[in-house]
Amino acid sequence: MTDALGWRRKFGVIAPSTNTIVEPDFYRLSVPGVTAHFSRIHIRDQNMADDAGMDRLLAQIRAEIGAACERVLTCEPDYMVMGMSAETFWGGVEGNKEFVQQIHDITGLEVATGAEACRRALELFGARRVGVVTPYQPVGDENVVRFFGELGFAVAAIEGLRCPTAVSIAHVGEDELRRALLKVDSDDIDALIQCGTNLSMVRLADEAERWLGKPVIAINAATWWMALRDNGITDRIEGAGTLLREH
Repeated sequence: MTDALGWRRKFGVIAPSTNTIVEPDFYRLSVPGVTAHFSRIHIRDQNMADDAGMDRLLAQIRAEIGAACERVLTCEPDYMVMGMSAETFWGGVEGNKEFVQQIHDITGLEVATGAEACRRALELFGARRVGVVTPYQPVGDENVVRFFGELGFAVAAIEGLRCPTAVSIAHVGEDELRRALLKVDSDDIDALIQCGTNLSMVRLADEAERWLGKPVIAINAATWWMALRDNGITDRIEGAGTLLREH
């Protein structure tokens, strides 16, 4: 029997329990016949005020992600989407491959990750030099730079906002994000990327593309774009950037 609402695809989505942005973002980007079904990773210690705190946060995600996947499988999704991004950059290209394989081994499904979605977007746009904005501590930024560098992209500038807790990432407003984008942009930058699924950037990225004159890739928009296109869904979505509107 076909699902009454998710008659084209049902996406299982994994997100940290502290994340308040990615779920409404994905719902706002919904298209007819595609539904998103969230399973939460329990974050007991959300302090990420330094590198050690961020490492502890990632350790919690690794310990809980299997159970979160198993819970969402009970709704019989067709495809998996990662509503978190730091873990998908960790360990560079090989780390991302291992992460994707882990999710596939648990669920038997293909999976969209923020890291892979950004790679595809940069290749689509022909971008080589990028500026990056993250909510992370230095250890997180190092892994982002490593991932893109191993793929042959040059991270010419990166601005880590050093958010002190996992929840506080969602408190970053558009003024601060706009300043961060301008800080990492320059004439020799081909595209800008925003990492961190709990940063609210989708609407601002769409706006920023017009006044910067280059691609601005919000990770939630890119991940949703990858999920849709991997499943043969070509609907165009307005207000979320060039990727979803034109590709």
